[in-house]
Amino acid sequence: MPVNMINDADGSPRVILSEPTGSTAEVLLYGGQVVSWKNERREELLFVTKKALWKPSKAVRGGIPIYFPQFANFGPLERHGFARNRLWSLDPSPSPLSPANNQSTVDLILRCTEDDLKAWPHRFELRLRISLSAGKLTLIPRVRNTDNKAFSFTFALRNYFSVSDISEVRIEGLETLDYFDNLMQRQRYTEQADAITFDGEVVPSSQIDRVYLSTPTKIAIIDHEKKRTFVLRKEGMGDSAVWNPWDKKAKALPDMGDEDFKIMLCVDSAAIETPVTLKPLEEWKGRQELSAVSSSYCSGQLDPRKVLHGFS
Repeated sequence: MPVNMINDADGSPRVILSEPTGSTAEVLLYGGQVVSWKNERREELLFVTKKALWKPSKAVRGGIPIYFPQFANFGPLERHGFARNRLWSLDPSPSPLSPANNQSTVDLILRCTEDDLKAWPHRFELRLRISLSAGKLTLIPRVRNTDNKAFSFTFALRNYFSVSDISEVRIEGLETLDYFDNLMQRQRYTEQADAITFDGEVVPSSQIDRVYLSTPTKIAIIDHEKKRTFVLRKEGMGDSAVWNPWDKKAKALPDMGDEDFKIMLCVDSAAIETPVTLKPLEEWKGRQELSAVSSSYCSGQLDPRKVLHGFS
């Protein structure tokens, strides 16, 4: 399907993807960032704060920003790297598309600039394929070393999911795993809960900022109130970060509403604990597939373990 490109009021280019059942996605060339994903009923599935700063030099708070070549402050660069604060281009020579019916796709590319080389002296090409099909949004990032020496990087796709009420949400698939707690100087712990839940009545602050390690290829984010489950499937990204700022942190963020923490949750696909190392001309490839399925988990119609492990 052809790419539909429009310009925002300030001239910023945006790509609109659509498919026959009526779902849509919107992608900013600035940051290569998905900022909207709506299902066939026109319900927004991704969170974007109403206080988002829609201007160059600042990534939009929400959607799916790309963290490269550094996650958070796990290194000397600016927080979360520079890829989310650069203008990407349409890829003039994308890899061939595998045959797919009724799929809408855009291919983007980010090449290093001289300014990037001053901060991070490694030449690279970062490609991103974004594909929309009925009920699914797929992102395939690829990093190629175009330098004459090896380099290492960390990477994440930060998914800001839109939820009804954070206290009604649980994450299945990360139980028993080790994690780094970024609120505790990255100390390493083991998840003891049967599922990750958020309840400020039990714990005065449910702020969470963790990197779960060696995570499964499928994770379920279950929204009891909306009777919706997000299923995150990933390849090539062994870790998963989970983030919600809760009330005090949300109030301290200039581009986030005071109450926004109640209606969002970030669960990332990431490569963090073990950085990816590429020799000259080598390429790394990841894959993330998001789907949103109707569920009535409270009444037992959806067993998240069936979602996670594929049991019928």
